[in-house]
Amino acid sequence: MKEATLLHNPKAGDEEHSKKELIELIEANGYKCRYSSTKKDGWTDFESDVDLLIVASGDGTVRKMVKELSKRKELEKAPPIAILPLGTANNIAKTLNIEGSTEEIVKSWEKAKAVKYDIGTLEGVEDYDFFLEAFGFGLFPSFVNIVTKEKIDNKKTVEEELLAVLQALHEFIFGFEARKCTLEIDGADYTGEYLLAEVMNIKSIGSNLQFAPTADTSDGKLDVILVTEKNKEQLATYVLNKIKGEEKPPSFQTMKAETVRITWDGTRAHVDDSLIKLTPFTEIRIGVKKGMLKFLV
Repeated sequence: MKEATLLHNPKAGDEEHSKKELIELIEANGYKCRYSSTKKDGWTDFESDVDLLIVASGDGTVRKMVKELSKRKELEKAPPIAILPLGTANNIAKTLNIEGSTEEIVKSWEKAKAVKYDIGTLEGVEDYDFFLEAFGFGLFPSFVNIVTKEKIDNKKTVEEELLAVLQALHEFIFGFEARKCTLEIDGADYTGEYLLAEVMNIKSIGSNLQFAPTADTSDGKLDVILVTEKNKEQLATYVLNKIKGEEKPPSFQTMKAETVRITWDGTRAHVDDSLIKLTPFTEIRIGVKKGMLKFLV
């Protein structure tokens, strides 16, 4: 029988799936299951010498697992990762088209394939040397800093939380001003004033903001998204449409890149879903490592 390690955040999303239910479901579909709760001390000692690593949680837990594998120098030899998206945004799962109920996803593993997944690399950011989703300056991290303080995440359901975030974001956009950004993409100069600059490995960030709808997580390239003051109304309209339940991705200036050098006239930035504060004009160097991970889809 195949063996799997399940990393479970029991507080993720609407907390609908218990440890017992998940283990029973996974074992009913052909795996001997080892379990670790990410809310308990020592969970980073999880066993990786298995046929499958399962993350039942949101994007943040996927990142924590990858960080631990990186510490062990086990990334390249790690088994495929299967995601059971129980978080709020689940941007990684959405990019990989992992959809359906938990039961449907587990049953699909029998015929699923392992696909390669790139990792973005960072230099110049203390305590962070990679990203799975995106690195960015400007409007988005500045908004996250404010929305966290207002505790919008205390809404009763995932849907209510996402809606509240989008409504607050729509209001925030109009008061945010473009900032100077010194930017080099694959050796070409794109310095200018931008509302936001996002270097993305996946299609969406935050509350499912689909800024890079054509992103490919296995092409060895990153998508650089630049939004200027002239795009402010377009960005606000996109968010308003999402509030109405309509997904109409905007067409911002986008470049494929293997290397990026970026300096921002500000302090707020984000690495995946983590908000960070930098010294103004810190130069960040970004690259990509092709096919470092494997996800089951």
